[in-house]
Parts: sequence; C-alpha cells; structure tokens
Amino acid sequence: MQQNNTKYPSQSLTEMNEIVLPNDTNTLNNLMGGKMLHWMDICAAIAAQKHSNQIVVTAAVDSVSFKESIRLGDVVTLTAYVTRAFNSSMEVFIEVYAHSIPRGEKIKSNEAYYTFVALDSRNRPVVVPQIEPQTPEEQSKFDGALRRRQVRLILAGKMKPEDAKELKNLFL
Repeated sequence: MQQNNTKYPSQSLTEMNEIVLPNDTNTLNNLMGGKMLHWMDICAAIAAQKHSNQIVVTAAVDSVSFKESIRLGDVVTLTAYVTRAFNSSMEVFIEVYAHSIPRGEKIKSNEAYYTFVALDSRNRPVVVPQIEPQTPEEQSKFDGALRRRQVRLILAGKMKPEDAKELKNLFL
C-alpha cells in the first residue's frame, strides 16, 4: 500500500472486547440491547477520535438490527473504522461479533453506521482530515456514505429530498 497522509482505515481502526456478565443481561440471559448500543457508541467514538485527533460527539446512529442474540459469558468483539469524513463530521462503520469460547462459535450479531462531529476546545465543530479508500470494500463504503448522509439529513429536516442528487441518481 502506498504511503499517504490519509487515516483510512488503519489509523482509525478500533477493536474493543467485552465479556457479557450477569449485570449486562436480560431475564433470558441475553445481552441487553441498550448495553450493546453503549459499547457500539464507545468503540465508534474512539475510531472517530483517532481519525480526527479531536473530542467527538455522536450526531446520528443509523438503524441497528439485532440479528443474533449474545449470551451470558460470550466475548463480544466490536470493530469500527471511519468510512468517510465530511466537513466536521465522520461516518463510522461498526461490526459486532459474539464468541462463545466453550462452544467454539463465532457469530456476527450487529452492524451499524454512526456519525460523529469533531469539536475543538470551545465545543465548536472543527474540520476533520479527509480519507482516501485503498480497497474495493473501502471504496464501496466511502461511496455509499454520501447517500447515507443524504438520507440522514433528509430525515433530520436539514436537506430537501429534491437536493439529494446522489440518492436521485440511484433511481434515474
């Protein structure tokens, strides 16, 4: 890979491990969804901070679906990296796997996109470094980030649907 001044995704790549303890579970001995979202937010925020070298705040979380239950005693591995930087915001992709050590099983449980805004010392948005994708998968996530951003902006009332050019291009 060529040396460049970007931070994609190796410098923002963040991996975090947690073990599901009794206090983290519901009455079915499965990890509570709120605890999962908490861990995902932390892991994604660390990736965004590593990319921007700034404090970040969560601006948006795209839909999160719970595909597989995570059980008491499982080791949860969360992996996150910045997929695209805009002006002061960054989109972060995160995947969650559950490992049952005794059963020797590993399953993918969740994935999501989080958006963070970098802040300066006065809590004002600050410009973040851009990134250049290096692999086809990175390019695909990079390209899709603009469309996902437009959806988020439309849903938040910050963009009119007719101004979402990349979304329109999907249907023309």
